[in-house]
Amino acid sequence: MPGMSMAAETGYHAAAGYLGMWLAMMVPMMLPSLIPMLARYRRSLRGAGGIQLHGLTLLAGVGYFAVWAALGMAAYTAGVGLMAVGMRWTAAGRWLPVGAAVVLLLAGLVQFTAWKAEQLAHCRDGGTCCPAPLPTALGALRHGVELGVLCSLCCGSLMLALVATGMMNVPAMIAVTVAVSAERLAPAPVRIARLSGVAILVVGALMIARA
Repeated sequence: MPGMSMAAETGYHAAAGYLGMWLAMMVPMMLPSLIPMLARYRRSLRGAGGIQLHGLTLLAGVGYFAVWAALGMAAYTAGVGLMAVGMRWTAAGRWLPVGAAVVLLLAGLVQFTAWKAEQLAHCRDGGTCCPAPLPTALGALRHGVELGVLCSLCCGSLMLALVATGMMNVPAMIAVTVAVSAERLAPAPVRIARLSGVAILVVGALMIARA
């Protein structure tokens, strides 16, 4: 039916627009922590040089951001579902801000866990982050995907907090970018994670108080 076709086309355009916005945000946010990982990857390659070395490094970056693109589409799908629930049931829509605040509280608590500290240790230790990659196109993509999965696990709580506060919240985007980079590159990463956790918990508590 024409109406259904137009609705589907509009939905595809909206999803594509969201994905473009998500990646435009993710690339500058994750580059400060990704560049050292890609540099380690380049140094680990044996028998590659010149154009091949640059190409393999680029493919690793593509694999890395493919993981974030998949997570972005998952976030978009969840957001569309929540908006549909809020439009259909007014009472549920009124509770959405409280739900976002609860998500923030959970994200903040994760920052204090031993699991978070373990993920940070893996990401900061170049020797155990991922196995030695093969100097092939498939090996580069696979290595990038592995880095993306590990990275998303490590900073997933920070990304969840960003989604809960609003993807277009510029101060939140800047704060998360600084937190992700500091956790990966600065000394005392566990202490930084806990400081970020305190900030997230405070924002979540304020959102509940205002709801």
